[in-house]
Amino acid sequence: MTSVKKWMTKNPITIDEETSIIEAIHIMKEKGIRRLPVMSKGRLTGLITERMIKDYTPGKATSLDTWEVHYLLSKTPVKEIMNPSPITVTPDMDLATAAQLILDHKLYGLCVVDGKGDLVGIMSVGDMLRAVVEFTKAGK
Repeated sequence: MTSVKKWMTKNPITIDEETSIIEAIHIMKEKGIRRLPVMSKGRLTGLITERMIKDYTPGKATSLDTWEVHYLLSKTPVKEIMNPSPITVTPDMDLATAAQLILDHKLYGLCVVDGKGDLVGIMSVGDMLRAVVEFTKAGK
């Protein structure tokens, strides 16, 4: 079976844990991504996703106006809402095992760390679909 290393997105875009939620939103929109590994002093300390931000952001029924919501998001660091213990895999893990983790935990991606715990990539559902497409083409 092929490994995570072959299909993962290498050198993912990351964000510091002190970065504001509003800046995380802007980075995600600008780069067209849905998750950001959160770092502190070069180490992975968590993960923030579009869903986490959406769940944290006040709904339309709030009494806060747009400017107040924007202010709140600009003053709140991502460490306040991130998942501090994201599920991780190693580059040498086989793709099927990583896919099973995604299914079992209802995730859309995994952080990939090396033996020292350093972030080396992201394995998203999109990356796995790319692998499925390639496997299917090769099987014909």
